Amino acid sequence: MARGRGETAPATANFWAGVWDWTKTVVLSVLIALALRAVVVESKTIDGSCMEPTLTTGERVFYFKPCYWFSGPSRGDIIVFRYPLDPTKDYIKRVIALPGETIAIHNGVVFINGKELDQSAWPVTIDTVRYPELPEQVVPPGKYFVMGDNRPESEDSRVWGFVPRQNIKGRAFLLFWPIWRAKWIG
Repeated sequence: MARGRGETAPATANFWAGVWDWTKTVVLSVLIALALRAVVVESKTIDGSCMEPTLTTGERVFYFKPCYWFSGPSRGDIIVFRYPLDPTKDYIKRVIALPGETIAIHNGVVFINGKELDQSAWPVTIDTVRYPELPEQVVPPGKYFVMGDNRPESEDSRVWGFVPRQNIKGRAFLLFWPIWRAKWIG
């Protein structure tokens, strides 16, 4: 028995209804992903050796943007921020000194408020050659002193000064690429 034109219409209607459902799902997913990227979480590719061995060139991390909306960074946080001398560039470093604290470096050893900073929880390479000395100075209100973990290779607050709070974009929390090195950080 031959099919009439009316008998194929429901199959065609079901096909286009399915396409419409998939289209709505994809568009909604893209909008949610864009909103999350704009407001909540973003990725950064590591460029350079300043954070080795914690982070190495080519690795990718996620950073959480709302982390500092209501409170400032803590000592030891790994942050992503707009470079103070060129805000079009993003840098990643570790917070060493907080607003109002004094910082000094002698023979590569960091002192906060006159006491040696315990950095045993971080894999730090001490710099005794390139920038081994920093005279005592007070971190201004609303600013942070940051350094890379690979101190001999890091240009950081020792060179270009403090990071204003408004330049801080978020806290790095997950190394996700390459997948075999994936881990929580910070």
